[in-house]
Amino acid sequence: MEYYLAIDIGASSGRHILGWLEDGRLCTCEIYRFPNGATTSESGELCWDVNALWSHIKAGIRKAADEGKAPAYIGIDTWGVDFVLLDADGERIGEAVSYRSHRTDGMDAVLERTLTTHQLYARTGIQKQQFNTIYQLLALQEQHPDQLGVASTMLFIPDYFHYLLTGVSASEYTIATTSGLVTPATGGWDLQLIDRLGLPVEIFQPILPAGSVLGPVRADVAEEIGCQPLVVLPATHDTGSAVLALPTDREGALYLSSGTWSLMGVERAEADLSRAAEYYNFTNEGGYGGRYRFLRNIMGLWMIQSLRKECGYTFDQIMEAATAHLSTDLRVDVNNAAFLSPDSMTEALKRELDRPNLTLGELFAVVYLSLADCYAATVKQIEEIAGTPVSAIHIIGGGSKDSLLNRLTADASGKTVIAGPTEATAIGNLLCQLLGTGGLSTVEEARRLLAASIKTEITQPQSV
Repeated sequence: MEYYLAIDIGASSGRHILGWLEDGRLCTCEIYRFPNGATTSESGELCWDVNALWSHIKAGIRKAADEGKAPAYIGIDTWGVDFVLLDADGERIGEAVSYRSHRTDGMDAVLERTLTTHQLYARTGIQKQQFNTIYQLLALQEQHPDQLGVASTMLFIPDYFHYLLTGVSASEYTIATTSGLVTPATGGWDLQLIDRLGLPVEIFQPILPAGSVLGPVRADVAEEIGCQPLVVLPATHDTGSAVLALPTDREGALYLSSGTWSLMGVERAEADLSRAAEYYNFTNEGGYGGRYRFLRNIMGLWMIQSLRKECGYTFDQIMEAATAHLSTDLRVDVNNAAFLSPDSMTEALKRELDRPNLTLGELFAVVYLSLADCYAATVKQIEEIAGTPVSAIHIIGGGSKDSLLNRLTADASGKTVIAGPTEATAIGNLLCQLLGTGGLSTVEEARRLLAASIKTEITQPQSV
Protein backbone atom coordinates (compact mmCIF):
# COMPACT_ATOMS: atom_id res chain seq x y z
CA MET A 1 0.00 0.00 0.00
CA GLU A 2 1.34 3.45 -0.96
CA TYR A 3 0.48 6.10 1.60
CA TYR A 4 0.21 9.86 1.27
CA LEU A 5 0.32 12.04 4.38
CA ALA A 6 -1.38 15.43 4.65
CA ILE A 7 -0.22 17.57 7.57
CA ASP A 8 -2.91 20.21 8.01
CA ILE A 9 -2.17 22.89 10.62
CA GLY A 10 -4.90 25.31 11.62
CA ALA A 11 -4.96 28.19 14.05
CA SER A 12 -6.19 26.03 16.94
CA SER A 13 -5.01 22.51 16.08
CA GLY A 14 -3.16 20.37 13.59
CA ARG A 15 -3.69 16.88 12.24
CA HIS A 16 -1.86 14.22 10.25
CA ILE A 17 -4.23 12.52 7.82
CA LEU A 18 -3.10 9.43 5.94
CA GLY A 19 -4.59 8.80 2.51
CA TRP A 20 -4.48 5.90 0.06
CA LEU A 21 -6.39 4.64 -2.97
CA GLU A 22 -8.45 1.50 -2.64
CA ASP A 23 -11.20 0.08 -4.89
CA GLY A 24 -11.61 3.34 -6.77
CA ARG A 25 -12.00 5.41 -3.61
CA LEU A 26 -9.83 7.78 -1.59
CA CYS A 27 -9.54 6.36 1.92
CA THR A 28 -8.33 8.45 4.85
CA CYS A 29 -7.60 8.10 8.53
CA GLU A 30 -6.32 10.47 11.18
CA ILE A 31 -3.00 9.28 12.56
CA TYR A 32 -2.05 12.16 14.87
CA ARG A 33 -3.56 15.37 16.26
CA PHE A 34 -1.96 18.20 18.22
CA PRO A 35 -2.86 21.62 19.65
CA ASN A 36 -1.91 25.00 18.25
CA GLY A 37 -2.54 28.59 19.19
CA ALA A 38 -0.87 31.96 19.21
CA THR A 39 0.44 33.15 22.57
CA THR A 40 1.98 36.40 23.77
CA SER A 41 5.77 36.24 23.78
CA GLU A 42 8.21 37.98 26.11
CA SER A 43 8.42 40.81 23.57
CA GLY A 44 4.69 41.36 23.87
CA GLU A 45 3.87 40.08 20.37
CA LEU A 46 1.25 37.43 19.63
CA CYS A 47 3.31 34.60 18.13
CA TRP A 48 3.19 31.01 16.89
CA ASP A 49 5.37 28.43 18.62
CA VAL A 50 6.95 27.07 15.44
CA ASN A 51 9.43 24.99 17.44
CA ALA A 52 6.57 23.09 19.07
CA LEU A 53 4.80 22.72 15.71
CA TRP A 54 7.98 21.31 14.15
CA SER A 55 8.21 18.74 16.96
CA HIS A 56 4.59 17.72 16.37
CA ILE A 57 5.14 17.47 12.61
CA LYS A 58 7.98 15.00 13.17
CA ALA A 59 6.14 13.10 15.90
CA GLY A 60 3.13 12.51 13.66
CA ILE A 61 5.25 11.21 10.79
CA ARG A 62 7.13 8.95 13.19
CA LYS A 63 3.83 7.58 14.52
CA ALA A 64 2.74 6.63 11.01
CA ALA A 65 6.08 4.90 10.40
CA ASP A 66 5.90 3.08 13.74
CA GLU A 67 2.45 1.75 12.83
CA GLY A 68 3.72 0.32 9.55
CA LYS A 69 2.16 3.09 7.45
CA ALA A 70 5.24 5.10 6.52
CA PRO A 71 4.17 7.64 3.91
CA ALA A 72 5.78 7.71 0.49
CA TYR A 73 4.77 11.37 0.10
CA ILE A 74 4.00 14.20 2.51
CA GLY A 75 2.89 17.83 2.29
CA ILE A 76 2.02 20.57 4.78
CA ASP A 77 -0.62 23.31 4.61
CA THR A 78 -1.41 26.12 7.06
CA TRP A 79 -3.17 29.47 7.24
CA GLY A 80 -1.91 32.29 5.02
CA VAL A 81 0.01 35.59 5.28
CA ASP A 82 2.31 34.78 8.24
CA PHE A 83 6.02 34.13 7.68
CA VAL A 84 9.48 33.78 9.19
CA LEU A 85 12.78 35.37 8.21
CA LEU A 86 16.05 33.43 7.93
CA ASP A 87 19.60 34.72 7.97
CA ALA A 88 22.39 33.69 5.60
CA ASP A 89 23.03 30.56 7.69
CA GLY A 90 19.40 29.48 7.48
CA GLU A 91 18.70 30.36 11.11
CA ARG A 92 15.40 32.01 12.06
CA ILE A 93 15.44 35.72 12.85
CA GLY A 94 13.00 36.93 15.46
CA GLU A 95 9.62 35.38 16.12
CA ALA A 96 6.85 33.92 13.99
CA VAL A 97 4.35 36.72 14.65
CA SER A 98 0.64 35.99 14.25
CA TYR A 99 -1.60 37.93 11.89
CA ARG A 100 -3.78 38.71 14.91
CA SER A 101 -0.95 40.75 16.45
CA HIS A 102 -1.50 44.48 16.54
CA ARG A 103 1.87 45.27 14.94
CA THR A 104 0.17 46.17 11.65
CA ASP A 105 -2.05 48.85 13.18
CA GLY A 106 -1.62 52.00 11.09
CA MET A 107 0.43 50.29 8.38
CA ASP A 108 -2.24 51.04 5.76
CA ALA A 109 -1.38 54.72 6.23
CA VAL A 110 2.29 53.88 5.74
CA LEU A 111 1.46 52.10 2.48
CA GLU A 112 -0.56 55.10 1.30
CA ARG A 113 2.67 57.12 1.21
CA THR A 114 3.68 54.98 -1.77
CA LEU A 115 0.43 53.96 -3.46
CA THR A 116 -3.29 53.98 -2.74
CA THR A 117 -5.36 50.96 -1.76
CA HIS A 118 -7.03 51.15 -5.19
CA GLN A 119 -3.67 51.10 -6.95
CA LEU A 120 -2.58 48.12 -4.88
CA TYR A 121 -5.75 46.20 -5.75
CA ALA A 122 -5.25 46.98 -9.44
CA ARG A 123 -1.76 45.44 -9.22
CA THR A 124 -2.49 42.36 -7.11
CA GLY A 125 -6.25 41.77 -6.93
CA ILE A 126 -5.94 41.05 -3.21
CA GLN A 127 -8.48 42.55 -0.84
CA LYS A 128 -7.31 44.95 1.81
CA GLN A 129 -6.84 43.18 5.11
CA GLN A 130 -4.77 44.87 7.76
CA PHE A 131 -2.85 41.65 8.49
CA ASN A 132 -1.77 40.80 4.92
CA THR A 133 1.93 40.06 4.51
CA ILE A 134 2.55 43.39 2.79
CA TYR A 135 1.45 45.23 5.95
CA GLN A 136 3.43 42.86 8.20
CA LEU A 137 6.59 43.53 6.22
CA LEU A 138 5.97 47.27 6.42
CA ALA A 139 5.56 46.87 10.19
CA LEU A 140 8.95 45.12 10.36
CA GLN A 141 10.44 47.88 8.24
CA GLU A 142 9.13 50.49 10.68
CA GLN A 143 9.63 48.64 13.96
CA HIS A 144 12.53 46.18 13.41
CA PRO A 145 14.56 47.30 10.39
CA ASP A 146 17.53 45.42 11.85
CA GLN A 147 15.76 42.11 11.22
CA LEU A 148 15.05 42.90 7.58
CA GLY A 149 18.60 44.18 7.23
CA VAL A 150 20.17 40.80 8.00
CA ALA A 151 17.49 38.61 6.41
CA SER A 152 18.33 36.57 3.33
CA THR A 153 15.12 34.53 3.10
CA MET A 154 11.41 35.00 3.77
CA LEU A 155 9.31 31.84 4.02
CA PHE A 156 5.61 31.47 4.75
CA ILE A 157 4.84 29.11 7.62
CA PRO A 158 4.33 25.91 5.54
CA ASP A 159 7.25 26.83 3.30
CA TYR A 160 9.41 27.07 6.41
CA PHE A 161 8.45 23.58 7.55
CA HIS A 162 9.08 22.22 4.06
CA TYR A 163 12.51 23.87 4.25
CA LEU A 164 13.20 22.18 7.58
CA LEU A 165 12.22 18.85 6.02
CA THR A 166 14.19 19.16 2.78
CA GLY A 167 16.64 22.06 3.01
CA VAL A 168 15.00 23.62 -0.09
CA SER A 169 13.80 27.24 0.09
CA ALA A 170 10.76 27.98 -2.08
CA SER A 171 7.36 29.68 -1.89
CA GLU A 172 4.32 27.76 -3.04
CA TYR A 173 2.00 29.71 -5.34
CA THR A 174 -1.31 29.64 -3.43
CA ILE A 175 0.14 30.93 -0.18
CA ALA A 176 2.38 33.46 -1.91
CA THR A 177 -0.70 35.14 -3.38
CA THR A 178 -2.08 35.86 0.11
CA SER A 179 0.80 38.29 0.63
CA GLY A 180 -0.54 41.12 -1.53
CA LEU A 181 2.79 41.13 -3.36
CA VAL A 182 2.12 38.76 -6.29
CA THR A 183 0.93 40.06 -9.65
CA PRO A 184 -1.76 38.14 -11.58
CA ALA A 185 -0.07 39.29 -14.79
CA THR A 186 2.71 36.73 -14.32
CA GLY A 187 1.83 34.73 -11.21
CA GLY A 188 5.16 35.89 -9.78
CA TRP A 189 6.38 38.45 -7.29
CA ASP A 190 5.63 42.07 -8.16
CA LEU A 191 9.30 43.02 -7.93
CA GLN A 192 8.65 46.62 -8.97
CA LEU A 193 6.16 47.03 -6.12
CA ILE A 194 8.50 45.36 -3.63
CA ASP A 195 11.31 47.69 -4.67
CA ARG A 196 9.05 50.78 -4.47
CA LEU A 197 8.17 49.86 -0.91
CA GLY A 198 11.85 49.66 -0.01
CA LEU A 199 11.63 45.97 0.89
CA PRO A 200 14.64 43.71 0.19
CA VAL A 201 13.89 41.95 -3.09
CA GLU A 202 16.43 39.21 -2.41
CA ILE A 203 14.46 37.65 0.47
CA PHE A 204 11.61 36.54 -1.80
CA GLN A 205 12.01 32.93 -2.90
CA PRO A 206 11.12 31.25 -6.23
CA ILE A 207 7.39 30.55 -6.52
CA LEU A 208 6.52 26.92 -7.31
CA PRO A 209 3.09 25.56 -8.27
CA ALA A 210 1.11 23.19 -6.05
CA GLY A 211 1.94 19.63 -6.98
CA SER A 212 5.66 20.32 -7.33
CA VAL A 213 7.96 17.65 -5.90
CA LEU A 214 10.28 19.57 -3.59
CA GLY A 215 12.55 16.62 -2.84
CA PRO A 216 13.23 13.91 -0.27
CA VAL A 217 13.36 14.53 3.45
CA ARG A 218 16.91 15.27 4.65
CA ALA A 219 18.83 12.24 5.89
CA ASP A 220 19.10 13.53 9.48
CA VAL A 221 15.36 14.19 9.66
CA ALA A 222 14.60 10.81 8.03
CA GLU A 223 16.56 9.07 10.78
CA GLU A 224 14.50 10.93 13.38
CA ILE A 225 11.10 10.16 11.83
CA GLY A 226 11.81 6.61 10.71
CA CYS A 227 11.23 7.06 6.97
CA GLN A 228 12.31 9.23 4.04
CA PRO A 229 9.25 10.36 2.06
CA LEU A 230 9.24 12.80 -0.84
CA VAL A 231 7.87 16.23 0.00
CA VAL A 232 5.19 17.22 -2.52
CA LEU A 233 3.84 20.76 -2.29
CA PRO A 234 0.09 20.80 -1.76
CA ALA A 235 -1.79 24.04 -2.12
CA THR A 236 -0.03 25.15 1.06
CA HIS A 237 -2.63 27.80 1.86
CA ASP A 238 -5.28 25.75 3.64
CA THR A 239 -8.17 27.26 1.69
CA GLY A 240 -6.36 26.51 -1.57
CA SER A 241 -6.32 22.84 -0.62
CA ALA A 242 -9.88 22.94 0.74
CA VAL A 243 -11.29 24.34 -2.51
CA LEU A 244 -9.67 21.52 -4.47
CA ALA A 245 -11.77 19.18 -2.32
CA LEU A 246 -15.08 20.33 -3.78
CA PRO A 247 -17.04 17.12 -4.46
CA THR A 248 -18.30 18.44 -7.81
CA ASP A 249 -16.70 19.11 -11.18
CA ARG A 250 -19.40 21.61 -12.11
CA GLU A 251 -17.80 24.77 -13.48
CA GLY A 252 -18.38 27.83 -11.31
CA ALA A 253 -19.60 25.96 -8.23
CA LEU A 254 -19.89 28.26 -5.23
CA TYR A 255 -18.02 27.20 -2.11
CA LEU A 256 -17.93 28.27 1.50
CA SER A 257 -14.82 27.04 3.28
CA SER A 258 -16.08 27.23 6.84
CA GLY A 259 -13.79 27.25 9.84
CA THR A 260 -12.13 29.91 11.99
CA TRP A 261 -12.49 32.01 8.86
CA SER A 262 -15.29 31.72 6.30
CA LEU A 263 -14.13 32.02 2.72
CA MET A 264 -16.88 32.21 0.13
CA GLY A 265 -16.37 32.33 -3.60
CA VAL A 266 -15.93 30.58 -6.93
CA GLU A 267 -12.98 29.38 -8.99
CA ARG A 268 -12.08 31.44 -12.04
CA ALA A 269 -9.54 31.09 -14.83
CA GLU A 270 -8.51 34.74 -14.57
CA ALA A 271 -8.30 37.32 -11.81
CA ASP A 272 -11.13 39.86 -11.56
CA LEU A 273 -9.65 43.30 -10.89
CA SER A 274 -12.88 45.16 -11.64
CA ARG A 275 -14.22 48.09 -9.65
CA ALA A 276 -17.17 45.95 -8.56
CA ALA A 277 -14.86 43.25 -7.20
CA GLU A 278 -12.83 45.85 -5.33
CA TYR A 279 -15.94 47.63 -4.04
CA TYR A 280 -17.35 44.41 -2.55
CA ASN A 281 -13.90 43.56 -1.14
CA PHE A 282 -13.36 40.34 -3.06
CA THR A 283 -9.91 38.87 -3.39
CA ASN A 284 -8.16 36.84 -6.09
CA GLU A 285 -6.06 34.28 -4.28
CA GLY A 286 -4.20 31.54 -6.13
CA GLY A 287 -5.69 28.11 -6.62
CA TYR A 288 -4.43 24.77 -7.86
CA GLY A 289 -3.33 24.75 -11.49
CA GLY A 290 -2.92 28.52 -11.70
CA ARG A 291 -6.62 29.13 -11.13
CA TYR A 292 -7.95 31.94 -8.96
CA ARG A 293 -10.07 31.65 -5.87
CA PHE A 294 -12.35 34.65 -6.28
CA LEU A 295 -13.67 35.01 -2.76
CA ARG A 296 -14.50 37.11 0.25
CA ASN A 297 -12.85 36.58 3.61
CA ILE A 298 -15.51 36.62 6.33
CA MET A 299 -14.75 36.51 10.05
CA GLY A 300 -16.31 33.04 10.41
CA LEU A 301 -16.57 30.73 13.39
CA TRP A 302 -13.80 32.60 15.20
CA MET A 303 -16.53 34.58 16.92
CA ILE A 304 -18.36 31.45 18.09
CA GLN A 305 -15.08 29.82 19.13
CA SER A 306 -14.10 32.89 21.14
CA LEU A 307 -17.45 33.04 22.92
CA ARG A 308 -17.21 29.34 23.68
CA LYS A 309 -13.73 29.75 25.13
CA GLU A 310 -14.99 32.50 27.42
CA CYS A 311 -18.07 30.66 28.68
CA GLY A 312 -17.01 26.99 28.56
CA TYR A 313 -20.14 25.80 26.75
CA THR A 314 -20.17 22.56 24.79
CA PHE A 315 -21.21 22.78 21.13
CA ASP A 316 -24.55 21.19 21.99
CA GLN A 317 -25.14 23.85 24.64
CA ILE A 318 -24.24 26.56 22.12
CA MET A 319 -26.75 25.19 19.61
CA GLU A 320 -29.48 24.96 22.24
CA ALA A 321 -28.80 28.46 23.59
CA ALA A 322 -28.72 30.04 20.12
CA THR A 323 -31.82 28.21 18.88
CA ALA A 324 -33.88 29.61 21.76
CA HIS A 325 -33.20 33.19 20.57
CA LEU A 326 -33.38 32.99 16.76
CA SER A 327 -36.31 35.41 16.72
CA THR A 328 -33.99 38.32 17.56
CA ASP A 329 -33.69 41.18 15.08
CA LEU A 330 -30.21 42.15 16.33
CA ARG A 331 -27.29 41.83 13.91
CA VAL A 332 -23.63 42.84 13.76
CA ASP A 333 -21.17 43.33 10.93
CA VAL A 334 -19.14 40.15 11.37
CA ASN A 335 -16.23 41.72 9.48
CA ASN A 336 -15.91 44.59 11.92
CA ALA A 337 -12.27 44.89 13.02
CA ALA A 338 -13.54 45.05 16.61
CA PHE A 339 -14.02 41.27 16.42
CA LEU A 340 -10.59 40.40 15.01
CA SER A 341 -8.71 40.07 18.30
CA PRO A 342 -10.67 41.54 21.24
CA ASP A 343 -9.76 40.92 24.85
CA SER A 344 -13.30 39.61 25.28
CA MET A 345 -15.59 38.67 22.39
CA THR A 346 -18.56 38.80 24.78
CA GLU A 347 -17.86 42.40 25.71
CA ALA A 348 -16.97 43.39 22.13
CA LEU A 349 -20.36 42.17 20.91
CA LYS A 350 -22.22 43.90 23.71
CA ARG A 351 -20.41 47.17 22.96
CA GLU A 352 -21.13 47.02 19.24
CA LEU A 353 -24.79 46.20 19.89
CA ASP A 354 -25.01 48.72 22.76
CA ARG A 355 -26.81 46.04 24.77
CA PRO A 356 -24.79 45.36 27.96
CA ASN A 357 -27.41 42.98 29.39
CA LEU A 358 -27.61 40.47 26.54
CA THR A 359 -27.42 36.82 27.59
CA LEU A 360 -24.98 34.33 26.10
CA GLY A 361 -27.82 32.65 24.23
CA GLU A 362 -28.75 35.95 22.62
CA LEU A 363 -25.12 36.63 21.67
CA PHE A 364 -24.72 33.21 20.06
CA ALA A 365 -27.95 33.75 18.12
CA VAL A 366 -26.83 37.19 16.93
CA VAL A 367 -23.52 35.80 15.63
CA TYR A 368 -25.17 32.85 13.86
CA LEU A 369 -27.81 35.03 12.22
CA SER A 370 -25.27 37.70 11.28
CA LEU A 371 -23.01 35.10 9.65
CA ALA A 372 -25.92 33.64 7.68
CA ASP A 373 -26.99 37.11 6.50
CA CYS A 374 -23.41 37.92 5.47
CA TYR A 375 -23.19 34.68 3.49
CA ALA A 376 -26.49 35.47 1.76
CA ALA A 377 -25.35 38.98 0.85
CA THR A 378 -22.06 37.60 -0.50
CA VAL A 379 -23.91 35.12 -2.73
CA LYS A 380 -25.85 38.00 -4.26
CA GLN A 381 -22.64 39.94 -4.85
CA ILE A 382 -21.04 36.94 -6.58
CA GLU A 383 -24.11 36.53 -8.78
CA GLU A 384 -23.97 40.22 -9.65
CA ILE A 385 -20.26 40.25 -10.49
CA ALA A 386 -20.15 36.88 -12.29
CA GLY A 387 -23.45 37.45 -14.06
CA THR A 388 -24.67 33.90 -13.43
CA PRO A 389 -27.15 32.57 -10.85
CA VAL A 390 -26.07 30.27 -8.03
CA SER A 391 -28.21 27.24 -7.21
CA ALA A 392 -26.26 25.71 -4.33
CA ILE A 393 -23.63 26.53 -1.72
CA HIS A 394 -21.00 23.85 -1.09
CA ILE A 395 -19.95 24.18 2.54
CA ILE A 396 -16.64 22.44 3.19
CA GLY A 397 -14.30 22.23 6.16
CA GLY A 398 -14.90 21.80 9.87
CA GLY A 399 -17.76 24.30 9.91
CA SER A 400 -19.77 22.06 7.57
CA LYS A 401 -20.67 20.01 10.66
CA ASP A 402 -22.57 22.97 12.12
CA SER A 403 -26.12 21.97 11.20
CA LEU A 404 -27.64 25.13 12.72
CA LEU A 405 -25.47 27.44 10.63
CA ASN A 406 -26.12 25.30 7.53
CA ARG A 407 -29.87 25.64 8.03
CA LEU A 408 -29.72 29.38 8.70
CA THR A 409 -27.51 29.85 5.62
CA ALA A 410 -29.93 27.94 3.40
CA ASP A 411 -32.86 29.98 4.70
CA ALA A 412 -31.11 33.36 4.47
CA SER A 413 -29.76 32.76 0.95
CA GLY A 414 -32.62 30.74 -0.50
CA LYS A 415 -30.02 28.28 -1.83
CA THR A 416 -29.54 24.57 -1.32
CA VAL A 417 -26.67 23.87 1.07
CA ILE A 418 -24.47 20.83 0.38
CA ALA A 419 -22.22 20.14 3.37
CA GLY A 420 -18.99 18.14 3.27
CA PRO A 421 -16.29 17.01 3.31
CA THR A 422 -15.41 18.04 6.84
CA GLU A 423 -11.68 17.46 6.42
CA ALA A 424 -11.66 19.31 3.09
CA THR A 425 -8.24 20.90 3.59
CA ALA A 426 -6.48 17.62 4.41
CA ILE A 427 -8.28 15.86 1.56
CA GLY A 428 -7.36 18.62 -0.88
CA ASN A 429 -3.78 18.35 0.34
CA LEU A 430 -3.83 14.62 -0.46
CA LEU A 431 -5.37 15.25 -3.88
CA CYS A 432 -2.58 17.73 -4.66
CA GLN A 433 -0.01 15.09 -3.81
CA LEU A 434 -1.77 12.53 -5.99
CA LEU A 435 -1.91 14.99 -8.87
CA GLY A 436 1.74 15.91 -8.42
CA THR A 437 2.96 12.32 -8.44
CA GLY A 438 0.81 10.89 -11.22
CA GLY A 439 -1.77 9.14 -9.04
CA LEU A 440 -4.39 11.39 -10.64
CA SER A 441 -4.28 13.21 -13.98
CA THR A 442 -6.71 16.13 -13.76
CA VAL A 443 -8.67 18.22 -11.27
CA GLU A 444 -11.87 16.84 -12.75
CA GLU A 445 -10.69 13.28 -12.11
CA ALA A 446 -9.71 14.22 -8.56
CA ARG A 447 -13.16 15.66 -7.83
CA ARG A 448 -14.95 12.67 -9.32
CA LEU A 449 -12.83 10.42 -7.10
CA LEU A 450 -13.76 12.53 -4.10
CA ALA A 451 -17.48 12.50 -4.94
CA ALA A 452 -17.34 8.70 -5.03
CA SER A 453 -15.50 8.58 -1.69
CA ILE A 454 -17.55 10.75 0.65
CA LYS A 455 -21.11 11.46 1.76
CA THR A 456 -22.58 14.95 1.87
CA GLU A 457 -25.53 16.40 3.80
CA ILE A 458 -28.11 18.45 1.90
CA THR A 459 -30.21 21.21 3.49
CA GLN A 460 -32.98 22.82 1.48
CA PRO A 461 -34.09 26.40 2.23
CA GLN A 462 -37.34 26.79 4.11
CA SER A 463 -39.79 29.61 3.58
CA VAL A 464 -39.77 32.02 6.51
